[in-house]
Amino acid sequence: MSATAKKKALMPQDIRARKGGVPIVSLTAYTTPMAQMMDAHCDFVLVGDSVGMVLHGLPSTLGVTMDMMILHGQAVARGLSRAMMVIDMPFGSYEQSPQQGFANAARLMAETGAGAVKLEGGRHMADTIAFLVARGIPVMAHIGLTPQSINTLGGYTVQGRDAGAQAVTEDAKAVAQAGAFAVVLEKVPEKLADVITAQVDIPTIGIGASAGCDGQILVVDDMLGLFTAFKAKFVKRYADLGDAAEAAIAQYAKEVRARSFPAAEHVFANTSPAQKDRK
Repeated sequence: MSATAKKKALMPQDIRARKGGVPIVSLTAYTTPMAQMMDAHCDFVLVGDSVGMVLHGLPSTLGVTMDMMILHGQAVARGLSRAMMVIDMPFGSYEQSPQQGFANAARLMAETGAGAVKLEGGRHMADTIAFLVARGIPVMAHIGLTPQSINTLGGYTVQGRDAGAQAVTEDAKAVAQAGAFAVVLEKVPEKLADVITAQVDIPTIGIGASAGCDGQILVVDDMLGLFTAFKAKFVKRYADLGDAAEAAIAQYAKEVRARSFPAAEHVFANTSPAQKDRK
């Protein structure tokens, strides 16, 4: 293969094969430019239902619709050539029955080109995961803190402490047995995440879990400092682009009001360059 040849896009089985190997890298994306920046660095890119909070100003992920996920999925797909795209199934699109889940998962994949879907839930979603996988829909599971269930979980609380550890462990085993090719562990205690990683034969993707997981994921706007309304201990801020952007906007407003922008180099002369050359 030449140095300029296009690399083959990763697939679910490639992610599955990384169990116990080089850590899997992932971030969320909702737009084409952001996906383009991630493509060379991430193994999979998640079109997360976090888009509802990050870009649409919703108070939680519960108001995200299928149409919203498809719109952003199509945008992200345009920016990827190597990384696999995984897309979240929004709240209410799969919980009713395996048949409902299949219909909506098939629509998401067909209309966005996603390589897999992600859905939340452990043992109670195992039948749906198995139903989808048997019909050609690769599924990434999501257990621990499941944001679509915050009203029953009592908010964005750590899951799996003390007596709750067994339940989260059983959830992980159930989704792996059902056929999920990977599982996200969100906001679970570090030692529990390590135990689960050792006990299941599919990759674990941590977010607020452990460095010992098979991979990591963060919401990109969190780690870039663009979205600061939701503060979590597990988010490391790698840049403060939000502060930089606000400062730039303030400077722009100041220059507009002072009439120092646009300056001479930003406007057009009445005489074209060709006419000036003829004089």
